[in-house]
Amino acid sequence: MRTLKVSSTSDPGAVAGAVANGIREGGEIEIDVIGPRAVNQAVKAIAIARGYVAASGIDLYCVPRFANLRVAPDEERTAIRFSVRSRHGVHCEAVALEGAAAPVDA
Repeated sequence: MRTLKVSSTSDPGAVAGAVANGIREGGEIEIDVIGPRAVNQAVKAIAIARGYVAASGIDLYCVPRFANLRVAPDEERTAIRFSVRSRHGVHCEAVALEGAAAPVDA
């Protein structure tokens, strides 16, 4: 399974393209992030990727969990790992329409 590392400066559109390609090729991809800004970029990328694959009849969902990553030979950091997976279903058209809707302020 392919693993992407997303940072606070990652471009969500570029990450979304990588996620969509990974899903089309293997059906699942993992994204590792450390820090709140990186989480923000990853979540944006997952949302964008859902739109990219919805036209193909694929719906994405993600399962977050904690993971320990070695960032240096003697340093380990706690990260969030998003397992992004595909599911084929009848709701894909609704997902594509939701993605096109204007954001609503809550």
